[in-house]
Amino acid sequence: MTRPLREVVFVDGVRTPFGKAKGQYAETRADDLVVKLIRELVRRHPELPPERIDEVAIAATTQTGDQGLTIGRTAAILAGLPESVPGYAIDRMCAGAMTAVTTTAGSIAFGAYDVAIAGGVEHMGRHPMGEGVDPNPRIVSERLVDPSALVMGNTAENVHDRYPAITKERTDAYAVRSQDLAAKAYADGKIQPALVPVATRSAELGFGLATTDEPMRPGTTVDDLAGLKTPFRPHGRVTAGNAAGINDGATAALLASEDAANELGLPIKMKLVTYAFAGVAPEVMAVGPIPSTEKALAKAGLTIDDIDAFEINEAFAVQVLAFLDHYGIDQNDDRVNPYGGAIAFGHPLASSGVRLMIQLARQFEEDPSIRYGITTMCVGLGMGGTVIWENPNWNGEKKGAA
Repeated sequence: MTRPLREVVFVDGVRTPFGKAKGQYAETRADDLVVKLIRELVRRHPELPPERIDEVAIAATTQTGDQGLTIGRTAAILAGLPESVPGYAIDRMCAGAMTAVTTTAGSIAFGAYDVAIAGGVEHMGRHPMGEGVDPNPRIVSERLVDPSALVMGNTAENVHDRYPAITKERTDAYAVRSQDLAAKAYADGKIQPALVPVATRSAELGFGLATTDEPMRPGTTVDDLAGLKTPFRPHGRVTAGNAAGINDGATAALLASEDAANELGLPIKMKLVTYAFAGVAPEVMAVGPIPSTEKALAKAGLTIDDIDAFEINEAFAVQVLAFLDHYGIDQNDDRVNPYGGAIAFGHPLASSGVRLMIQLARQFEEDPSIRYGITTMCVGLGMGGTVIWENPNWNGEKKGAA
């Protein structure tokens, strides 16, 4: 029996404002962040009968406590979806939400699902990265993995070693760019439409409402960053200013087959072209997006010159610059993270992949001369993930053509 593959589309994406660890969500449960987003997707799309949702896949890097117990299923129940809607949890560290999207997208393409919700959550203030894990001692004792691979900041310093042209001055300048672009995007109202306000509580301060990304530092200058400590290595290059912070937050996307979207009257913001994941030496995990992007481009029959929009996760500025230098793209290219990135907004690990997709969909909506865009990120333990998307609003022109 032959089974034709179906086109997969990104219908919508929402996220919570991101918080600092032990910040605005210090007394908010991780699963409640996800519940809020599932309810919001249903609210925004009354044309979608909830019983037509075939799956809820939610990622978390630290699957314990309020991020455990098969969070996709428990969050679906808590959100009031019908009992018939199943769910599951998924983990690929920083690429958790990205993998939730690609996994459910594969099932949609195969025909097992028509509609799915995919996303991720990380409450790093409550569940620090690595909490409760017990790495097999052979990983280090037998030198299967360099010991530095277990500390993400050390891996970023290792990438600096491999790319001597990427100086601390360059990474600081890139970090300032991220902060400036994020502040401008907020001022222009580009970010807020995807944000879902979240009620918060504090035993000390009482109840509140999270409406903006807490980690942002608008007005940051290169001089501000120049004197920051380098915690991972004496006289190093990675600082709290040119890397993402330790954050809390959640994201969720609504995906569907193109046929189901048309049947139900759902909007189509992006079309999935292909995706790829790749492995690299764990001690230089930040270069992972390079081979994953090469792999995805080859699968799609495209080249980097066909890509007119980039959303690259800014776990570390050096990671973004290694990618851009590899492809000969200027670090100030206006196709790259035009609304800012994780250095400004924050990086709640497993949730970040869908934030990239939300911002790419915004790029597509605003510029119909963009045909193809990518979302890409590095992943702990030496991986990269890349998803290529097509703009349904493409007008047949080439971006930047005269």
